[in-house]
Amino acid sequence: MALANRVMGIKPSPTLAVDAKAKAMKAEGIDVVGFGAGEPDFDTPDNIKEAAIKAIRDGFTKYTPVPGTDELKKAIIGKLKNDNGIDYALNEIIVSTGAKHSLYNIAQALYGPGDEVIIPAPYWVSYPDQVLLNDATPVILQTEEKQNFVLTPEAFEKAVTKKTKAIILNSPSNPTGLGYDRAALEGIAKVAVKHGVYVISDEIYEKIVYDGFKHISIASLGEDIKALTLTVNGLSKSHAMTGWRLGYAAGPKDVIGAMTKVQSQSTSNPCSITQKAAVEALNGPQEFIGVMVAEFDKRRKYIVGRLNSIPGVSCPNPVGAFYAFPKVSSHYGKSHKGGVIKGSADMAAYLLDDAKVAVVSGDAFGADEYIRLSYATSMATIEKGIDRIEKALAALS
Repeated sequence: MALANRVMGIKPSPTLAVDAKAKAMKAEGIDVVGFGAGEPDFDTPDNIKEAAIKAIRDGFTKYTPVPGTDELKKAIIGKLKNDNGIDYALNEIIVSTGAKHSLYNIAQALYGPGDEVIIPAPYWVSYPDQVLLNDATPVILQTEEKQNFVLTPEAFEKAVTKKTKAIILNSPSNPTGLGYDRAALEGIAKVAVKHGVYVISDEIYEKIVYDGFKHISIASLGEDIKALTLTVNGLSKSHAMTGWRLGYAAGPKDVIGAMTKVQSQSTSNPCSITQKAAVEALNGPQEFIGVMVAEFDKRRKYIVGRLNSIPGVSCPNPVGAFYAFPKVSSHYGKSHKGGVIKGSADMAAYLLDDAKVAVVSGDAFGADEYIRLSYATSMATIEKGIDRIEKALAALS
């Protein structure tokens, strides 16, 4: 029996695949250092867990409205106003089963045959495939490390055609850890408004920033750009709630309404218990975030310093998220035990098979010269993993 054409042109998430393989090797007793997973290694704060337990005990275990409870949507509205300077109404908010689900709902509501969606590279692995799954065409625009992997307004405008439906921005970025400042966003906003292009703004890492970097929501820059922006966020990274699966989107009520119709026929409402936990996460104490970010910062400084000390490796200094994105292409063409490293996929395979270190190949993000390492793991693990990488790269000839 033939499968649908839409699934033939996509691939499984490489980041999840790497993490699964590393966990399988560990289950076999192999000492693997995992730099693949993009999730905080901190536990969800106790007050959030207690809110979920109370929800269960109170019997809050039934269906809720498809786009989320008013209680949670009001908490999200308060967060967006206080943190991001954006005002939204209840019918401009939808809560979904993770920010990835929010992004997919947007794709379902906006994209169609003949549409083009601009995606700056390096990009998060799911952006192009979500476009393809909705019969549209991803238009990949390469950015340069010397410009901090930030798309220029000139490059954006040059890529716009009559078919351009949207552009996807991610700041701070997965995989680079770099971000767009106000001036860069103002330039992007000007082009988007001029051509009537939707901006999908993935802000999932907004709370995890360093060195005084200030996250700016592009929708806060004016009513014209707000009318074209879908702001996507969630609690997975900021509150260590990856497994709870809760994300949200804010935007024009007609798009949010369309997303709600889509969700009503797919997952219905997000988990009722998680919604109660999310209210506490947004309205309760926020000190946990600062503690977590301070620890990530220590790891960031160490891993970037170590990577840059390895001959033939260079790593930009991230201003957000918890990823290092070192350039390792100077080692391509080298070999070990007869195997030649031809690109990032070969490099990732070599490091996993020979050094027992799991990283994600840069080609998964549209940047084959690089590999991605998550430093959302202990300092001891980072030290051991970088020691192994350094030794493995030195063994290439």
